[in-house]
Amino acid sequence: MTTAQITPLPTAAEILTTPRFHAAVLDLAPTIAVFDCDGTLWSGDAGVGFMKWTIERGLLSRDATEWLDNRYRAYLRGEVSELAICGEMVQVYHGLREAEMRAAAAEFFAAKIAPRIFPEMLDLITQLRARGTDIWAVSSTNDWVIEEGVRRFSIPPTRVLSARVSVAGGLVTDILLDVPTDEGKVASLARSGVTSPHAVFGNSVHDAAMLAIARSPRGAIGAFPVNPTPALLERSAQEGWPVYYPASVAPQ
Repeated sequence: MTTAQITPLPTAAEILTTPRFHAAVLDLAPTIAVFDCDGTLWSGDAGVGFMKWTIERGLLSRDATEWLDNRYRAYLRGEVSELAICGEMVQVYHGLREAEMRAAAAEFFAAKIAPRIFPEMLDLITQLRARGTDIWAVSSTNDWVIEEGVRRFSIPPTRVLSARVSVAGGLVTDILLDVPTDEGKVASLARSGVTSPHAVFGNSVHDAAMLAIARSPRGAIGAFPVNPTPALLERSAQEGWPVYYPASVAPQ
């Protein structure tokens, strides 16, 4: 009689308390730290939120709104890739003035996202900056929203890698310059000279490739999933990455 092979379930990922999370990061004394934004520095998806907000405000034409709505529904059905939809959610604004987009992003973020910033992450970044850590923000959300949002964390635009298009004569074009998602986040960092950050923070499976390149100088784990989605939680258990939940999103 043949005995069936039983595949053991992965050990659950270790969950860190806030003091242990901060201590684990600060003990690394990272020279470079990289943060995803949506779901990591604040709760919710600012990219999708901004898309819906601009539609409600009439910033997009009826034709552009209908096209984007159809594309996003197809994305939710799995018919459009993450890479494609993140790029299209920036390209759809072509023809509008960049100044108008930045003003809209500032209004949107202040009203809808700023109240959802995780204070624990703000505190951590403040402590890292005080210690001289070079902080980078990497996101597949558009640069207008991300640059506006990370100002609250004192992260300058020169340290932001996000979905963006070129601007000509003050007008937004549909020419994509970058869409950092999945392995693309690693590629975007590499183009900026960041290949082995000491600490990396992300919340979804689309951050897994970036989390995997964390290299602590002393060999300690430098990957920190924050508020992880189910897929990233599973990956964290497999990789031995400790996870952290800010108080406002902690499992009950």
